[in-house]
Amino acid sequence: MLIFRLIWESFRFAFNALKMNMMRTVLSFLGVTIGIFAIISVFTLVDSLQRNINNSLNFLGADNIILEKWPYQFGGNFYPWWKYYQRPNPDYEEFKYLQANLVNHDGLAIYAYKTNITAKQKSSSSSGLNMIGVSYGYKDINDLQLQTGRYFSIQETENASNVALIGQRAATELFPFQSPLGQMVKIKGTKFRVIGVIEEEGEALLDTPSNDDNILIPYKTLSKFYLVSKHKGLGSSINIKGMADDPGQERLEGELTGLMRKKRGLKPKEDNNFAMNRPEAFATFLSQVFNVLNIAGWIIGSFSILVGGFGIANIMFVSVRERTNIIGIQKSLGAKNNFILYQFLFESIFLSLFGGMFGIFLVYLLTFMDLGSLELIMNLKNILIGLGVSVVIGVISGIVPAGLAAKMDPVIAIRS
Repeated sequence: MLIFRLIWESFRFAFNALKMNMMRTVLSFLGVTIGIFAIISVFTLVDSLQRNINNSLNFLGADNIILEKWPYQFGGNFYPWWKYYQRPNPDYEEFKYLQANLVNHDGLAIYAYKTNITAKQKSSSSSGLNMIGVSYGYKDINDLQLQTGRYFSIQETENASNVALIGQRAATELFPFQSPLGQMVKIKGTKFRVIGVIEEEGEALLDTPSNDDNILIPYKTLSKFYLVSKHKGLGSSINIKGMADDPGQERLEGELTGLMRKKRGLKPKEDNNFAMNRPEAFATFLSQVFNVLNIAGWIIGSFSILVGGFGIANIMFVSVRERTNIIGIQKSLGAKNNFILYQFLFESIFLSLFGGMFGIFLVYLLTFMDLGSLELIMNLKNILIGLGVSVVIGVISGIVPAGLAAKMDPVIAIRS
């Protein structure tokens, strides 16, 4: 109990000293405020960017492998495009082959798309849309959510029926005052019956396809309007969902490689003429960029915190000199060295902590700014980092002045 009472009394002395010099207190912690603001604002921005970008990539599906002609490449490295130009696109025959033989998966789908499509309904029109031809399993691979209506039936996908699922933009622009279900829309002169409306996704941070701008039709229906083949026309992609008990989709990748090489008749020494792309590869690349930004945030903020720490240390030396006589009186009345030490150390910590809290509050105000599709959210981890750094700076800045005060001789201190 004695130690707690000692700490409490030290806390009271420190708090009262800060109240008596309010202007000096405010000026002292501004350096820490700027430093914590710089660090936590960068961390908050990076975390928000990472979260929004990951959400933007959700349309590809999580833990999936996408079989395509062109491999993904991120960063500034040279891209040898001529190596991939002559490759064939995956086609419907290969999709059916994989569907019949692939074992280590939880679903697969083939899709192809055409951009800049205009849909019409009587006198209304909606332009700049994406028309995507999909197989039946597409809804499970991409976790497609419908606001109203239903998905394609197996018969509709196999029979190339003229049915469509429309995104929110097409639904709003074509049917502003009525339900789209059961209505007809005209695309390339052909009428499609709307059987469902896709749930609104909102604006994505990256320029990635949003379901709000999409019109989904059966894959075979798209093939009636556009050439979809191995070498000409629209290129197809086959999206394969990995199994939960296959970490890293290693079994899936090995089996997929073997089946595709067999299907395409590749010899043992020949390179693969297909790419197995992973959506998380982009996220991995971005995480490296974000790590650099986090380091930059530490460096930028550290200079301000260093200046703030020197400012607090200077004020603490001044405070010790101003209260030297009081320290002598306290010691002559029986105050222990620990009591004097805690008194000034708490004062330094409070100065730094108040500065850090004010810096965190400024970052919190930033989260109310309208940044378009980027939503800033300050999480608990960043708040704790800010408070922790503030306490550490307070301890470092105050330990030397507090130690000098604790070691003072009471007689010499009273005389001064």
